[in-house]
Amino acid sequence: MTVTGSIGQRVTGTDDGSGGAGAVAAGPPVLYGREAELAAVSQLLWPAPEVPADGRVVCVAGGPGEGRSALLIRAARDFPGEAHVVGAPGRQVPWSGARALLAALAPSGAAGSRAARLARGPEGIAAALASLVPGRGPVLLCLDDFPLWDAHSRAAFTAHWRSPGPRPGARAAWLVASAPGRPLPVTGAAPLVRLPRLTRAGARALLDGASGGGTCPAVAERLLDEAAGHPGVLAEAVRRLPPEMLDGTVPAPGRLVDDGVLARVYAGLLGALPADGRRLLRVVAAVCAPAAGAPYRTEVGTALARARAQRVPVEALDGLVAAGLLDRRGDALAFTDPFLARAAGAAPAADRPSGDGGRPVRADGTAPPASPTAHERHRADRLGPPPVVRARSGVARGRALLTRGFAALAGGPVMDAHEAFTQAAKVLRDREPAEAADARFLAMEAAWAAGDVDACLAALDLAPAAGGTERAFAEGLRAALTVRPDQARTPLSRVVAVGAARDEPRLLLRAGSAALVLGDVAAAARLHGRALARARAEQRASLLPRILEHLAYAELRSGRYARAGHAAGEGLRAARATGQLNSAAHQHAVLALVASVTGDGPSVAEHAERALAIGRPHGLTQAVTLAEWALARAELGGGLAAQAAARLAPLVRPGPHGGHFALRMLAVPCFVEAAVASGRAAEARAATEEYALWAGCGLDRPAPAQL
Repeated sequence: MTVTGSIGQRVTGTDDGSGGAGAVAAGPPVLYGREAELAAVSQLLWPAPEVPADGRVVCVAGGPGEGRSALLIRAARDFPGEAHVVGAPGRQVPWSGARALLAALAPSGAAGSRAARLARGPEGIAAALASLVPGRGPVLLCLDDFPLWDAHSRAAFTAHWRSPGPRPGARAAWLVASAPGRPLPVTGAAPLVRLPRLTRAGARALLDGASGGGTCPAVAERLLDEAAGHPGVLAEAVRRLPPEMLDGTVPAPGRLVDDGVLARVYAGLLGALPADGRRLLRVVAAVCAPAAGAPYRTEVGTALARARAQRVPVEALDGLVAAGLLDRRGDALAFTDPFLARAAGAAPAADRPSGDGGRPVRADGTAPPASPTAHERHRADRLGPPPVVRARSGVARGRALLTRGFAALAGGPVMDAHEAFTQAAKVLRDREPAEAADARFLAMEAAWAAGDVDACLAALDLAPAAGGTERAFAEGLRAALTVRPDQARTPLSRVVAVGAARDEPRLLLRAGSAALVLGDVAAAARLHGRALARARAEQRASLLPRILEHLAYAELRSGRYARAGHAAGEGLRAARATGQLNSAAHQHAVLALVASVTGDGPSVAEHAERALAIGRPHGLTQAVTLAEWALARAELGGGLAAQAAARLAPLVRPGPHGGHFALRMLAVPCFVEAAVASGRAAEARAATEEYALWAGCGLDRPAPAQL
């Protein structure tokens, strides 16, 4: 048995420049914790000792530092016959890969030269192998980093493996390896052996081998925990720690697996990506939040919005998903490897999007302000800015706050948006009254989505001297929020009437909101429909998700569930297109409730899960309440009354820890039905008494009949 080729017998540095699994010394590689994978490869390549190689192909996928190259060398050493390991040639010259393999089979002599001349296309590859392999017994050919081979060789070998029936050179078996992010050849039914993380026992054996067994127990446990079974990360972390830290003589740093370790392990994989792919991967890493026990995860719209804001091309996303570096399921986008997320996030400055030529760049891709000179600082301290500059600065600051609010309203914690809009309204009040009015309305809308009545009232109180419909809207909504329906009707009706005569989408949106509060769902649907038409005509794409969200709610309140589902579906597409993650959560919640009416249980679960995944961390109480209500309806319809009652009880309970204030009473009939069916009669009676008072207010037309 021989092992030849460009890899040789030392594995350190062969797995994408990251080090092999247990490659702690020169010479034959030592594998720890890979017994199962070695056995699988052996069984797939030669099922029994008497069965020779027959042209079969086995694929091996291992990430950076996971011991892919070391596994190939060990498999070659264990093969009962001749074996060769050949890595990717250093230069991308046509047919260089084929020539390297044939040179390994025939390192000298006329046969090798003749075979190399034959190696053109799949027929040539087959003929070259046929001239070299017969009479030599079974041969194992191990091709490492195959996707990095030249395109001519890759295409020829892949076509050779796919060819049906007996093939020349069939006594050669193939072990083809690649790292994630570099797709393996499609070889029909070729089996795949994936290298998983090491078990605790395997990782401990690797640690003992890498450190010579001299690691103090406390440091050893920390290394094992932080490396999480990744052999390359563990070996690199051990390599970077001085002996006095390993043996506990000197205290170790707070994090043993730091960015330097991961940058070293994943440098090869990241460096092989196109520049746009690396930049987009770093943007995704920046917006991902690690969930407990889950990969780094975000929403597609959030990642794309951030990428566009930083001028990073988004076309590379499909390639990153196809390469297996990111996992995209519906709206969700996740890293398949948490260590890759951390490595990608530790971006070198040269790869970050630049905000202003050669100026330094922050981690988020924006340029910091230039430092003033000493003379400029002295003058500013002495005189202060001129009045015109102060006015312009105030407007600029107010608009910057508006921009921050829009970003948070689109895809962040909704109360962050409320705070930004509130501050913008204060700054712009005397300088840009119209923009200040919009900021107040947006602050109220953000607080409404969060279910925070006090914050809604605070936003309305910012305009005590306002006039016209703005004052009417503030007075009417303030009365409605403080449960004074008689005092809310007149001012809100005025807002509806005036708004109906306008063609400005934002005024129509405000009028539709007033109609919804009044319970005039027909007017609300009509006004939001007009706002939608105007926004489309004016090509105001950023407004479409909000308008469609309000329209869907109006259709829900009207009992027109098919139309509500249509509006929410269109709104979901618009939210995705414009990167408005929070609006997408609202649309998912509406679609969940619609599905609960039609009895589509799987759709209820899917849409509710997506609404809750966004709504809970972003404080979207309205969307969360709708999604939970939809799940409870599905449970009640499936005969799970006790489960439905338990889910609904917090939603219909008053107070800050209950459901959304505008949805509480709407969900009471469902709760009463579930409570009675599950023996919670006292709670059902109390909820019914409160519902009777609500029905008497006249703000929900179906309420008396439901009572």
